[in-house]
Amino acid sequence: MSDLLWRWSASDLAKAIRDKSISSRAAVEAHLARIEAVNPAVNAVTVVLADQALAAADQADEALATGRVVGPLHGVPITVKENLDLVGSATTHGIVALKESMPTRDAPVIAHLKRAGAIPIGRTNQPDFGLRWHTDNDLRGATRNPWDPRLTPGGSSGGEAAALACGMSPLGIGGDMGGSLRYPAQCCAIAALKPGLGRISRTLTTLFDDPPMLYEQVASTIGPMARHVKDLRLALDVMSQPDPDDPCWTPAPRLGTEVPRPITVALTFQDAEASVAEGLRRAARFLSDAGYRVEEADPPMLGEASQALEQIANTETEPYLADMLPMMSRAGARVLEQIVADTKPGLAAYRAAIAERYRIAQAWARFMAKRPLILGPVSALPPQAVDFDLAGRAALLRFIGALVLTEACNLLGLPSVAVPVRAGEGLPQGVQIIAPRFHEDLCLDAAEAMEQRQEAATPIDPRTDLA
Repeated sequence: MSDLLWRWSASDLAKAIRDKSISSRAAVEAHLARIEAVNPAVNAVTVVLADQALAAADQADEALATGRVVGPLHGVPITVKENLDLVGSATTHGIVALKESMPTRDAPVIAHLKRAGAIPIGRTNQPDFGLRWHTDNDLRGATRNPWDPRLTPGGSSGGEAAALACGMSPLGIGGDMGGSLRYPAQCCAIAALKPGLGRISRTLTTLFDDPPMLYEQVASTIGPMARHVKDLRLALDVMSQPDPDDPCWTPAPRLGTEVPRPITVALTFQDAEASVAEGLRRAARFLSDAGYRVEEADPPMLGEASQALEQIANTETEPYLADMLPMMSRAGARVLEQIVADTKPGLAAYRAAIAERYRIAQAWARFMAKRPLILGPVSALPPQAVDFDLAGRAALLRFIGALVLTEACNLLGLPSVAVPVRAGEGLPQGVQIIAPRFHEDLCLDAAEAMEQRQEAATPIDPRTDLA
């Protein structure tokens, strides 16, 4: 049995370890062996923390043997994206110049997870500064999609998504400022939670002294990734603990039970290509079977949301380009330059975009008062070919346009869960379910309803015959 523990969910591992039916060492060893076996094919895990993890597993088993009180993730292995501070491992952001940047303390969410008993066993790959939707960099190289190495694993949390899909980890921690949790989840057929604004500390690292600008304050989040929705729920309970250094953290209750039933779900297709639209219709049937009322309706002002987001984010990024671009790979720098190319200069355009964000938030609040959940695509396009974002500015803008619903969640600080709904014919597919702020449980409940009505898509062995 122990050699198959890499197939288990984080929740099942935690329960079995507490019940002493398995040891933490056995769970950690199984995942380390799985990394050794399959990571060379996908390059998802960049640093293996074997010695530290095995020592922590032995300590976890000793704690149980002596009857000490343990946390909800006691003895469970996890993996951590390379832009989060983890003591004993460099916070590289995928940048060669930062390969020796060792943090002096854990990021708050990592500290919360460790206190709950989780054991980091490895770091996972990302693009330069997390600024591509494809995972590649000059420091670690490219991560390959385990379903089809010709397709992107997504970004920026592509390493986490690929590791989870292959069973190298039961629970991963990534970040999302424009789809970086949910797009890799779509590409690799796993689940991911982008929490709402204020739910989880957004402090990634202490390496940079500058405080975050407005868009990063409202849009950047840290969230869990897993193969099972119940693991996202468990991780949210742990990760949403207080961070006194983050003024955006909010001690708000989770409001999922305060919406009258049956819950109305707005189904929006956003010009989705055929395979994505098929996945959305399948998800809608699952929700209808579970007792939700599903109706087709498009959320308001999505075009305006894209324009406001790009103006705010790009205006704030431009002053840093002179420092960032020389540190980045040629591909990463090229993508970033194309993203910011059309930003309107001047304070007036920036101020107008901030005001527009408020108007968009008002319109969405009115829309979601009647339809508390929105079911739509993560990307309206299926998983793209490797380096799709280097195929010219028109191709890049087409892809960004397909993320309009995903990016609106970041602009407005709304929670969203990405969940796989189709993985047939070798091509993964997923959808997202969006709720009002502080209603993460609504997202999780709906995602779980979809998950329960289909077979699990992962873990899988990486496909190497298609390269």
